[in-house]
Amino acid sequence: MDYNQTLEYLYNRLPMFSRIGAAAYKTDLHNTIALCAAIGNPQQKFKSVHIAGTNGKGSVSHMLASILQTAGYKTGLYTSPHLKDFRERIRINGEMIPKEKVVAFTERIQPQIELLDPSFFEVTVAMAFDFFASENVDIAIIETGLGGRLDSTNIITPEVSVITNIGWDHMNLLGDTLEKIAGEKAGIIKYGVPVVIGETIPESLPVFENKAAENSSPLHLAQQDYEVLKKEWKDHLLQLDVLDKRSAIHTTYLLDLPGIYQAKNLLTVLTACSILRNIGWTIPETAMHYGLQHSKKISGLHGRWEIIHSKPQLVLDVAHNEDGIRQLLQQIEVTPHKKLHFIVGMVSDKDVTKALTLFPKTAMYYFTRAQIPRAMPEDTLQSHARYAAGLSGNAYSNVNTAIYAASLKAGKDDLIIVCGSIFLVGEVSPAALQEIWTSFRDDTGYREMTNSAPSLD
Repeated sequence: MDYNQTLEYLYNRLPMFSRIGAAAYKTDLHNTIALCAAIGNPQQKFKSVHIAGTNGKGSVSHMLASILQTAGYKTGLYTSPHLKDFRERIRINGEMIPKEKVVAFTERIQPQIELLDPSFFEVTVAMAFDFFASENVDIAIIETGLGGRLDSTNIITPEVSVITNIGWDHMNLLGDTLEKIAGEKAGIIKYGVPVVIGETIPESLPVFENKAAENSSPLHLAQQDYEVLKKEWKDHLLQLDVLDKRSAIHTTYLLDLPGIYQAKNLLTVLTACSILRNIGWTIPETAMHYGLQHSKKISGLHGRWEIIHSKPQLVLDVAHNEDGIRQLLQQIEVTPHKKLHFIVGMVSDKDVTKALTLFPKTAMYYFTRAQIPRAMPEDTLQSHARYAAGLSGNAYSNVNTAIYAASLKAGKDDLIIVCGSIFLVGEVSPAALQEIWTSFRDDTGYREMTNSAPSLD
C-alpha cells in the first residue's frame, strides 16, 4: 500500500469515533493492550506526561511539548483529532510522523487488526507509542481522546498526570453527572504519580482527592499555587502577569495562543513544569518563556482563537461544548467589534440545546455542517437553533460557503466566528478564503489575508 491507500484502509476498515460516534467507542483496554503487546510494549520505553480534561487539554499538551522541546528534550506529542492531516496526531519536536512510517506500521500490524477488530483510535495510539519508542524520545506528551479510565492512552505510567477541568461533554459515554465525568477523567491517576488539577468545582474536587489518596498520588491544584493578576493583549499575543503564591514571585509570560481562556491553561502548564523540575527534569525559565511565546509555531497547534483574517476579523475556534462556548463568549466580550457573525456546525450525537441557548440572540447566524457522518444536518441545526434558542439564520452545505455568505454581509469592523465543531474548523480552506476575499473590494481596497492563513494548509 502507498500512503493514500493506507489512510483509506485505516478510515474504512476501522470504526472512527470522530466520524460515527459512540459505535466506535470501546469500553475496555483489551485491544490496546493486545496491540501494544504484539509490538513489544513500546509504551514502556519512553517517559510521558498524560493529559485529560473536558476542555483545554489540547492547548496544555501543545504548550508543554513546546516548552520541553525548547528545553532541549526530544519531545513526542500525541493529540486528537486532527484538523487537516492525519499525521498531525503524532509528532516529534513539532514534525509530523513521516508518511512511510504510517505505511510501514499499518502493514506490520495488519494481522492484529484483522484478528482484534480494533477502533481507529486504538490503532493510532499504538502507532504513536511505537513511533515514540523507535525514535527514542526523551518524553512524550500524551493527550487522552475521550474520558480517561477507559481511554486507549491509559496504559502508560507517566511522570505526571494532568486533568485540566471537568464540564459537560460526552455524557452518553462518561456519565450524566459531573461527579461521574470526573470519575472517568480521574482514571488516569496512577499509583504514586503526581497529579495536577487545572480547575476544580465542588462536584469534582472530592472525586480527585479520593482517587489521589487511594493511589498515594501527590495532588496539586494549579489555582492554589498560581494566580493570574493581569491580562492584556500586545501584538496578537496574550500577556499574563502571574503570581507564584508559594514564593510570592511575579512573572510575566507572553502566549501566542491569545484566547483569554488560555490564562487558566497556563496555570496548569506552570504547575506541571514545576513538578517535572522537582523530579529531575531541567526546564530553564528561558525555555518556559520562549516555548509559550512560540507554541503554535513549534508544536503546530491551530484552531484556538486563531485569527486568520482582518477587516473583517475572522476567527477559528474549536469550542464545541457548553464550557467551551462560554469561554469563547467571554473572549468575544473583550474583543472590539461592531456586528457579530457566527458560523456554527455541530454533531448530531450530542444534546446541542444547552450550548445553543448560550449564544447571543442579537448576532447573525450561518448554520452549516462538517463533511462527516456524525455532523448534524445544517437545516436540522437551523431548526434547533430557532425553536430552542431563538437564533435565526440561513443554512449552508459547507463551512466555506457559509464564510462566503458572512463575508458579503460583514463590515470591515465586524467579527466572524467559526465554531461548534472541531471538524468544521478543520474544513476551512485558505485557498477558498483567498478567493472569497479577493473577489470584491470594499472602501479600503482588497481585503488582506493575515500571515497565519497559509498555515492551515
